[in-house]
Amino acid sequence: MRLAGSLQLVLFLALTSRAAGLDIPLEVEQVPTITTHTLSPVIGLPFDNTVTLRCEAKGNPPPVYRWTKDGQDFIAPHLSKSKANPSDGTFVLYNKQLVQFKGKYRCYASNKLGTAMTEEIEVIVPNIPKFPKETIDPIVVEEGQPIVLKCNPPEGMPPRQIFWMSIDLQHIEQDERVSVGIDGNLYFSNALQKDSRPDYCCNAAFSRIRTIVQKTPMAVMVKSLKPDNQSAGSGNATEAPPMRIPSLLLPSGVQTEKVLLKGEELQLECIPEGFPTPKIEWRKMGDKLSTRTTFNNFGKLLTISAIEESDEGKYMCKAKNPAGEAVHYFDVIVEEPPKWLTEPPQSQLTVIGTDVHIKCSVSGKPLPDITWRRNGEIFEDDPLNNRRVLDDTVVLHNAMPGDSGVYQCEASNRHGSILANVNIMVMNMAPLILTKDHQEYAVVQGKDIVMNCSVFSSPPPTIFWARDETPETITGERFFTLQSGSLQITSAEKNDSGKYVCDAINKEGESAITAVLDVKDPTKIIEPPQDVQIISGTTAQLMCQAEYDKSLQGTFELLWRKDGEEIPLSFENSRYFVDDGMLQIMNVNLSDEGIYTCIARTNLDEDNATALLTVLDVPDAPTNIEVSELKSERNVSLSWIPGRDHNSSVTEFIVEYEESQWDPGRWKELQKVPGNQATAELALYGHLNYQFRVYAVNAIGPGPPSEPTERHKTPPAAPDRNPENIKIQGHLPHQMDISWEPLLPIEHNGPGLEYRVSYRKLGVEDVWREHLVKRHSFVVRNTSTFVPYEIKIQSRNSHGWGPEPKIVTGYSGEDVPSAAPRDVAVEVINTTVLRVSWTPVPTATLRGHLRGYDVHWLRKWSLRNPNKALDERHSLSFPGKRSHAIVPGLQPFSEYRLTVNVFNKKGNGPNSDPVTFSTPEGVPEQVPILTTSNAQKDSILLVWGPPLESNGILTGYLLQYHLINETTLEVVDSQEMNITGADTTQWQLQGLEEGSFYRFHLSACTRVGCGPPQAQESSTITQPLPALLNISSYVSDTFAKISWTAREEQQDSQLYVAYMNNRDGNWRISEAVNTSQSFHIIDGLKPGTVYTVRLMAKRLLDNASIFEDVIQTRVKVMAGQQSNFSTQGWFIGTMCAVALLTLVVLMACFVQRNKGGKYAGTPPPQRQDMFSMDKVKEKEDLHPDMESQGMNDDTFCEYSDSDEKPLKGSSLCTLNGDDVVGDSVSRDSLVDYADGGGEFNEDGSFIGEYSGRKHGGSVSEPSGPSPVTA
Repeated sequence: MRLAGSLQLVLFLALTSRAAGLDIPLEVEQVPTITTHTLSPVIGLPFDNTVTLRCEAKGNPPPVYRWTKDGQDFIAPHLSKSKANPSDGTFVLYNKQLVQFKGKYRCYASNKLGTAMTEEIEVIVPNIPKFPKETIDPIVVEEGQPIVLKCNPPEGMPPRQIFWMSIDLQHIEQDERVSVGIDGNLYFSNALQKDSRPDYCCNAAFSRIRTIVQKTPMAVMVKSLKPDNQSAGSGNATEAPPMRIPSLLLPSGVQTEKVLLKGEELQLECIPEGFPTPKIEWRKMGDKLSTRTTFNNFGKLLTISAIEESDEGKYMCKAKNPAGEAVHYFDVIVEEPPKWLTEPPQSQLTVIGTDVHIKCSVSGKPLPDITWRRNGEIFEDDPLNNRRVLDDTVVLHNAMPGDSGVYQCEASNRHGSILANVNIMVMNMAPLILTKDHQEYAVVQGKDIVMNCSVFSSPPPTIFWARDETPETITGERFFTLQSGSLQITSAEKNDSGKYVCDAINKEGESAITAVLDVKDPTKIIEPPQDVQIISGTTAQLMCQAEYDKSLQGTFELLWRKDGEEIPLSFENSRYFVDDGMLQIMNVNLSDEGIYTCIARTNLDEDNATALLTVLDVPDAPTNIEVSELKSERNVSLSWIPGRDHNSSVTEFIVEYEESQWDPGRWKELQKVPGNQATAELALYGHLNYQFRVYAVNAIGPGPPSEPTERHKTPPAAPDRNPENIKIQGHLPHQMDISWEPLLPIEHNGPGLEYRVSYRKLGVEDVWREHLVKRHSFVVRNTSTFVPYEIKIQSRNSHGWGPEPKIVTGYSGEDVPSAAPRDVAVEVINTTVLRVSWTPVPTATLRGHLRGYDVHWLRKWSLRNPNKALDERHSLSFPGKRSHAIVPGLQPFSEYRLTVNVFNKKGNGPNSDPVTFSTPEGVPEQVPILTTSNAQKDSILLVWGPPLESNGILTGYLLQYHLINETTLEVVDSQEMNITGADTTQWQLQGLEEGSFYRFHLSACTRVGCGPPQAQESSTITQPLPALLNISSYVSDTFAKISWTAREEQQDSQLYVAYMNNRDGNWRISEAVNTSQSFHIIDGLKPGTVYTVRLMAKRLLDNASIFEDVIQTRVKVMAGQQSNFSTQGWFIGTMCAVALLTLVVLMACFVQRNKGGKYAGTPPPQRQDMFSMDKVKEKEDLHPDMESQGMNDDTFCEYSDSDEKPLKGSSLCTLNGDDVVGDSVSRDSLVDYADGGGEFNEDGSFIGEYSGRKHGGSVSEPSGPSPVTA
């Protein structure tokens, strides 16, 4: 309550004593208030089209306007009735009518409550100035007498400038004797003969109206004075004018009074006459002249700017010459127009029954008279009605609403007047809250917020603020109620959000509004930009990420400034680009260097962060390059001033030169200088015309070069050096070719360069033979083969010889060696390496520089197949002088022939006598492939291919298998067994544990031992794999078709088809295939490639497969090749045999079909090299897939009768036949891939699950059709 009470008092004082603080809302009825009016005076110039008198006021009801002119009512022409502003009393006067509208105007704005008025507005329309037309008689004076040429300039718009000229526009010269006064007259202190002329013209210039007028020319005649003792005809001799005591041409009299307004410029002028010309002195009586005093017009004009009261007083001017003196006094009085002592009286709002005092405090000199008006009418003292006018104060006792109105106080003296409108409102009114109800405010956490509650009432209200949910007045050190009634919250917190109530109360009533406050999260830069150094020409990136209140997302913006100026991003071709808070500056240059500020802001707050961008660039070019001689003209010093390094220290300076004789216009590097040095000493070549330049290098790169120096010419001299890199070669056996690196043209040091070639045999008594040549090579002919020589080459020119040359040694031409190594012997170290030794050839037979020995060996044949010649040739070179060598890379179990020869640069010598030797038998190579399949409870089928190189006679295989703990991967049990028979390529391993994991190692063996093992892993199963019948494959060049027949209980089961390219070992597994489908196509195969195919019961490569087969895709053969191939006689005979065999098989199948039968059982134990499966149970009700049969007409053994009875064991359809015929046929129809030409049958596939006979050798791709035996 104490806060509210003090607020009430403050508001009351503000409303009753301060007009500037009285702002009554227009919703409340009120007297008019002048808001805008034209200030006096208004000058209508001749070139102005219009003159506007403006008068605008506010009030409720809206005011109406009237004007007076010179105290009389005036109907304004063209009164503005703007729709946008109907309360406008402005009117416009047009140029043609201006003269008739000269006068003093006053605007009145009235409504039912009162009338406001303006000060008088004087409209001045100056006439166009002009001199009257007149005839002026010539002025005749005697020499030495004063002259005054009157100008009498016309009145006009100031400023006015007077100047005197002749008729030809030449200025009249002024000095102490002749001058123009302030009044415009031309004064001559004394006349001289030269003053006579007929064309003195006074010109008045009015710059404001751009006008110059000229007075009628005046003539002046000055009569000369002649001595008394001379007659009129005694010539032109004159006498000087007599001396005259000074007097003042201006001002007249003894004393003048000057009255000025404070702040104006004081001008006191004294223009004397007399002979000789008097001089003027100025003095202020009883005081010193002001420091603001200046003297003009040759001392005749005293000027004091912005005169003050202290400048009042008596001033004296004195005119003085040798004849005497004259004085004049000026009384200077400083006055001022009326002005407010402090401020104009203020409007007042007060309650009924109070006393109202209106005081009009003014000053001025003379003291102003005060006139009081009410609503524009004279207001007089009326004690009976409690209305008193007491000079400068009006008192309204016990004011009532009828006393409301506009009171005018006007203070006047002879220098002007001032007027104030004082609005007096006497009323009682309940609080009227002007602020909008439910106004929403937003503030950022930690900032201050002011929630408005603007109230109008009489008497002033008491204002309370409370939270919406509680009636208690808000208290706390962060909450303040301002004088205006608004609530200020400092350091807003999140829990300050909510609704607030402003309640205004006075004795007339009460009013309240609600304000809604929302405290937002502050905007904060969380990832400020970092200082960065960037190379000029690249792209700079400055990142700035900010977080802000998400409700302010619509007003959030991220701005960038450089050195305080906003970066332009919108104009075309801008190098600045902003995306997601990152500022990118493309093609950075030095002007981009500076401080970059990131500003993240919303409509409530902002945050900023700065970063320094430093641009690194190449150094500027050095300047002031100077050349100075040291010891001679060929030794000079170069100095320079380094340029700016652009934030990267200079590491070195490069001195370049250009010479005009040999390579004009091309700059070349001469010397490098450390970056902390700005001088270089240069050693120059002779007979050249140099110029130099320098450029700097820093970490960014080389900068631009400096301006070149003036030319520096060096004198000629003898060569400084001899040729280098002398080469002695012998392209032919009986000559020696000498060549060298010639001197560069700039190294000639003078004209006439040539070389002296000197040579002699080394080690014998011989004289030097010399030749002078200009080229850089020389051939010595008819030499002995490979003889040593001494050679030296010296350069010379027309100015002398170069230094003494160095002697080099070389040989004459070489020839191929003439002898072969002897006593060649070999020592076989192991199966692939041997040691060769020989006796070196005699030095005399080398006939050149020994380069080394070549060892050549030929593999004649393999001892496994001595009838097949191989002719495999190899050689190795062994550089230098030696008598033995180690030869690696031999093949075991082979016979070789070996020779050795020596070679020099010219070529190879003859081969030695051949030596024949054999390499011993070795261990085989690794088995190329090892697969496991047909996993059962206690057995697994291993299938492998023989080693590609047996390196001896293959005796069998060593199989090691280990039982593995699948959890720890440790070996539980290990066993091994020898598999005899070189042709064995598969093995059904029995006696394994059920459901166990095994690792297998298989090595091929010869009599020497076993080779490296091939490893494979697999597991036995716990459940038997599904049995499929009639499994077969058909192979084309790019696809393979795998077919089968499923038993009834296996119908609608799933299996998976996997295949592997045997070259890369990568398996590919199909999606699940239904067994009732009876076939699966594998496409995308490569022609002529060997693949391993598996049928598996689950999609895991655990080697527990139903079926595994090795196939080879066909090779595409060109049509022409096929035609030639098919015309061979043996091929035609073979095809006939195949056709006959096919016919017999078809007939057998047909007979068997009619008889019926059953599939056979397990193979005999002696057939371990045949493919083995689980025993196939006999079943009568076999349902073969007819579609599968139809698609496999090109394969054997897939026919059955309509009773679905399988063929007997003697047919070719048995999976595990035990009869001789079936076995024989299946053998003959398989591919024999031992070492013959044909590896597979004609379509490249195995039939069913059979395997043919395996012989030693590797699986190789066929080179042609395989023969089929019947």
